[in-house]
Order: sequence, then structure tokens, then C-alpha cells
Amino acid sequence: MLRRKVAAGALLAVSAVALAHYAPALPDSAIAKPARQFGLPFAGEPGPNTWLLGQGYGNTTGAYRQRRSTYVNLQGLHAGLDFSAPCGTPVRAIGDGVVAEVDGSHGSPPHNVVIDHAGNLSSLYGHLRVRSPLRVGQRVTRGQVIGESGDSQFTCVSAPHLHLEIRDRSHQRLFNPVPYIAADWETLALAGSFGRGYEYDLAAPRRWQTPESQPEVRRGGRILNDFARPWPPAPGGAR
Repeated sequence: MLRRKVAAGALLAVSAVALAHYAPALPDSAIAKPARQFGLPFAGEPGPNTWLLGQGYGNTTGAYRQRRSTYVNLQGLHAGLDFSAPCGTPVRAIGDGVVAEVDGSHGSPPHNVVIDHAGNLSSLYGHLRVRSPLRVGQRVTRGQVIGESGDSQFTCVSAPHLHLEIRDRSHQRLFNPVPYIAADWETLALAGSFGRGYEYDLAAPRRWQTPESQPEVRRGGRILNDFARPWPPAPGGAR
């Protein structure tokens, strides 16, 4: 009997996650507006030995070059912020909330956590080094350690970083975290370690060229940045 109950509970949990991935996108009226209501996912000052902003949200050059592969389901954009940090750096909740998923099906391996917040917003923390000890349904507070930063390449050498997303709770709309998080973004962007900028459309070169102006993403929507005159061009002319 106990085994049946455990299996049923696991099935319900999986079903809830699956439904979340295919639920209709929430309307604007149901989603909290950006008001710098969240904090950064790391404590202390940024720096080469602590953490830095690695890649911005949106139409980055890296995402543009992979817009028909890695980012095709995200309309060709990098739908989160990357923070470079040594493996094992404590990762903190950006706001009060409830743990919705631990190692859910959102990718960002090897481990991830999703926290639901007020205003039908969710935050995702990806590329964690080890499985978080948090439990689904557990309440967390802003600044609470929820995991350890890891490496998307599983090496702790090649690309250690945290991938942070802010979504609506249906997981269909992904928002630019910059206006939601209280931080000195101008300094963070200047001091970032990757140095990646945004891809230009030479037909409209001022479009989407600041961290604040990056567009929202709708999962499965059409490619937003299918530029006829992109700059810089991809190596070898790859599209």
C-alpha cells in the first residue's frame, strides 16, 4: 500500500510539472510588474575571485549564433542571466517564495531549482553543482542559500556559472531579470567576465542594444532575431 501511495505521489508531482510546461501563458494582468523587487543570487561584492555578470539576457551574440539550435524554442534569445562564479559558490534565493521544483525538466544541467514567488513569477537557478537539499513545497526567504553554483560542462573548469531566469508561473513567458532585480547593472555589465555584447541588426542598429531593452520571450514562438544584416557576422557565415 505504501509503495502505491509513493508511486501515486510521484506521478502527481510529475504531472504537475508537465502541466506547468504546457499550461497557457498567463496574461499581463496576472503577472507582477518589474519593480526591482528581487535581489541578486550571490552575496558579497562582485569580482574575479567571487562572481561576475557573464552573459546578459536577450539578443546576445552567443545566443544569436545558436538561435536555430540551442535557443530556437526561446525565439532565438538567451532567456536568462549568466553569472560566472567558481563551482561551489553559495546560490541564494532572489526573493521569498516556495520551492516548486528540484531537478525539474527545465534543463540547465546538472541540477536546477525553481522557486515560485508572489505575482505569479518563478525564478529558475540552473547549472547547480549538486542536487539542492530543498524540498518541493518548502518556503524559502530572500537571501537563503538554495544550492551551489556549478558548471554547464560538468568540469568545474570550462564554464562555471549560474543561469538565472525569471518566468511567469506557467513557464511560457520568460522575462528580462534586469528590471526585476535591484542591482548596479551598469557597473556589473562593465565588469562582466565574458564581455559578450548584443547582436546588431544593421537595418535598425539601435534596437535591443541595452540590458534594459531586451524583449520578452514566449516559449515556442517565432524567431525574433532573424536579421538580414546581422553584425558581427557569425564565423564562416553560419546562420
